[in-house]
Amino acid sequence: MTYAAVMTHVQPEAEAAPRLACAIDVARRFRAAIIGVGAEMTPAPAYGDGFYGVRSDWSAAMAGAVEERLEAARAAFCAATADMGERATFRCGVQFPEQAMAAESRAADLIVAGGAPRSLHGSYTCCAPAELAISTGRPVLVVPPAGPPLSAKTILLAWKDTREARRALSDALPFFELAERVVVVAVCNQIDADNARIEVDDVAAALRRRGINAEAKLVEHAHPDGFQILRQATQEGAGLIVCGAYGHSRLGELVFGGVTRDLLSQDDAYLLLSH
Repeated sequence: MTYAAVMTHVQPEAEAAPRLACAIDVARRFRAAIIGVGAEMTPAPAYGDGFYGVRSDWSAAMAGAVEERLEAARAAFCAATADMGERATFRCGVQFPEQAMAAESRAADLIVAGGAPRSLHGSYTCCAPAELAISTGRPVLVVPPAGPPLSAKTILLAWKDTREARRALSDALPFFELAERVVVVAVCNQIDADNARIEVDDVAAALRRRGINAEAKLVEHAHPDGFQILRQATQEGAGLIVCGAYGHSRLGELVFGGVTRDLLSQDDAYLLLSH
């Protein structure tokens, strides 16, 4: 299996460059097409006293600034993909980025997200990785803002017996097939250990039947969470963590916490999320 097209949201800030660089690297790794999407929405005017008290020249200035940023994004993408010829495509529009990415995702097999610092987040200019996984139906590779280049020689598959984890297993097969080693890890409490051991053994065996060097690992912990997954990735030397996103409801994760939220709260590890 392989990825035939990789898509990413392109922004002009230097802090967003790791995302674009990673998307291009992955596209080259799989000999895939690369699709850059430049999308940003003009901010809504301030609202007060029941009326929009904003002069038309201010609105025109904001629209002009958005157009300038989109052109800068186009220039950054074209410069970075100059040697890729027809395999590189840029699509651009004044639109909320997540909506634009969801619409354009029909043409892609993998989405590369993240890369910009959290201080720049906002629905007018940026995409939230977890929201992309949910809205696009595509696997989303999350790039840490200042991490090293992606190394997927050793991959950790965070396993829990859910639909989302099975989807992640399938979506990550191109990476697994190029990896030197895949570690299937379940973190659970003592009560669930027996079943979890059977599950990780089954998954590792299924990967080995595909010719993938896979092994199973069970970690018992009183409080299983995403930070335990991160610790295991560090111990195993994994350059990529693959997991299902939001096995529980998003509301439940926001209120009670969850593995997806834990993993997205850090800025060090590469993540491949599927929903």
